[in-house]
Amino acid sequence: MRVVQITDAHLYADTAARSRAGIPWRQFQQVLSAVVTEKPDIVLFTGDVSQDESAASYALAVEALEQLPCPWYWLPGNHDQPEFMAAERPMVDQVDLDLWRILMLNTQVEGKPHGELGSERQDQLAEQLKSDDRPTLIAMHHPPVNVGAMWMDAIGLQDRDAFWELLSQHPHVKIILFGHVHQAYAEHRRIGEATIDVYGCPAMADQFMPGAEQFAIDEASRPGYRIIDLARSDTQESEWQSWIERID
Repeated sequence: MRVVQITDAHLYADTAARSRAGIPWRQFQQVLSAVVTEKPDIVLFTGDVSQDESAASYALAVEALEQLPCPWYWLPGNHDQPEFMAAERPMVDQVDLDLWRILMLNTQVEGKPHGELGSERQDQLAEQLKSDDRPTLIAMHHPPVNVGAMWMDAIGLQDRDAFWELLSQHPHVKIILFGHVHQAYAEHRRIGEATIDVYGCPAMADQFMPGAEQFAIDEASRPGYRIIDLARSDTQESEWQSWIERID
């Protein structure tokens, strides 16, 4: 089962509009073209679809995403308008992959750059994890870890301690994917007797400078996406491989 993560397109209704380091619509199309060649079974879009938060930007995104040769799912980032997203394509909170399960976790705090689950979404996540012990991948927008860039770490998931405490009770959570950071990231996080692989992903739009104390664009880096190949061995142990690809 091949999963491809894309994230942070930051589209405008105007397809010619520029970001700080490129044209988001052009980069979005280039990344999607590259993703098609990977022959994915499923594509996950982990938020910040839009930059101008216009209904037209989501319509553009869906028109392009519908050309993918597989099912795709999205969740909101801090820049997004969930009602416009849902009007174009309903959002789901879980995806059944037979031997694996994906949970699509909304961490948006309306009008704020940081993320938070809050008690209601924490309770929902707890129920989802209790109800099914298959190997689980959690997709979210905000990073639940520090990535080493001071300004970015300040606007990650604010209630991450409660999040990790919850996950410590559910060793079947194997992988976490997040967006927001506009850069590649990987961490193997030990929780009790389990290890969770935590992955960040390059943006489809501008890239951010790793390790920066203040906001900075990494003009040398290219847009990209993450591939996750999921498997399950004959011993019932879950297995996977993950890596980053970038476009020219």
